[in-house]
Amino acid sequence: MGWNRSEEFYEEAQKWIPGGVNSPVRSARAVGTHPIFVRKGRGCRLWDEDGNEYIDYVGSWGPLILGHAHPLVVEAVRKAVENGTSYGIPTRLEIEMARKIVEMVPSMEMVRMVNSGTEATMSAVRLARGFTGRKKIIKFNGCYHGHGDSLLVQSGSGVMTLGIPGSPGIPEEIVQHTLSLPYNRLEDLHQAMARIGNQVAAVIVEPVAANMGVVLPHADFLPGLRKVCDEHGALLIFDEVITGFRLGPGGAQERYGIMPDLTCLGKIIGGGLPVGAYGGRREIMQKMAPAGDVYQAGTLSGNPLAMSAGLATLEVLSRPGVYEELAEKTAYLTSGLEAAANDSGVPVTMNVLESLGSGFFTQGPVVDLETALQANTRAYGVFFREMLKRGIYLAPSQFEAFFVSLAHEKKDLDCTIEAAGPAFMRVREVFGA
Repeated sequence: MGWNRSEEFYEEAQKWIPGGVNSPVRSARAVGTHPIFVRKGRGCRLWDEDGNEYIDYVGSWGPLILGHAHPLVVEAVRKAVENGTSYGIPTRLEIEMARKIVEMVPSMEMVRMVNSGTEATMSAVRLARGFTGRKKIIKFNGCYHGHGDSLLVQSGSGVMTLGIPGSPGIPEEIVQHTLSLPYNRLEDLHQAMARIGNQVAAVIVEPVAANMGVVLPHADFLPGLRKVCDEHGALLIFDEVITGFRLGPGGAQERYGIMPDLTCLGKIIGGGLPVGAYGGRREIMQKMAPAGDVYQAGTLSGNPLAMSAGLATLEVLSRPGVYEELAEKTAYLTSGLEAAANDSGVPVTMNVLESLGSGFFTQGPVVDLETALQANTRAYGVFFREMLKRGIYLAPSQFEAFFVSLAHEKKDLDCTIEAAGPAFMRVREVFGA
């Protein structure tokens, strides 16, 4: 494969865009290469500006659960754009989306649309503080809740990928109200709440962590969070920007049977267009202006194009058998990758749930940030580059997830498994068993 045009575009982009990209992980620096520049996507495949074709397991970082340019989504957006791109005035599409989300997500009685996952988590935290009259927030190491000031502490995603401990530009006065604790360790939460429980407005968590790689919750972790929050009068916020509609119609909360007070959504509900949402119990949501006195606003919130794409996506996901199909495809892919890794003698730990997963280059298990950081990121970089040569596009970071879509067919999965064999062997050549 040649990447001459992608290299040229990257050089040009760095003249005008910091680092040449509009979101840091896209730079592919963590895997020792430069980004490819995409020309188009169809189904589960991408084509770059050099004409190279790839089977895509990033899916725009999760939203494209139906695949690229799904006909129903494209048609829905086409119809919407013919009437205009934005109004800043309510439309019936916003009502339809709100009703659909409330119907599908167990804990949500009301919902407010925003424009990104970051905006959703920022707004949910502000609402939690306004509702409780408290200042402090507890999060968990390796969980990424967007780039809002008060939540960019011990975060995952690009912060981990690029080795940034936090970020300059965030005053200490803001982060002093945020406490970050180890994921999956309830004892640390109990100790913290014993000290400051009456000051904690909310505990926010990715119920299934997906920004330090995929890390599953221990059986007692989510129930324990619910119990501790109830005991101390704090709200429980589930950040389901990734897991919402990915793990099932009702997300992680439905799967694990734990009802948070507030939920943050994004990605899938926009069908690939910019979107976010937060919602929860009616008494809490009624604190938001103009019903209440907690302020949040957005010019493009409820944008008709995003609402149309999201509604078309949720319509497909409401069909019988969809999630079973996604789980079967992912299990098939995972077993094939594990077999290829075993045959090569390379230690890999696969953490997978439904159509969401990660392969860590470590003997495992991976249960929190500390164990995730034991993974060999240089080995992942070699694996990424070898797979890219063979037409497989994975996340350009050890600490991001892969996503399987309905557009992936068995032939695509087989092609991926076949490519993984020599890629793992190359890792063995470089690093040994």
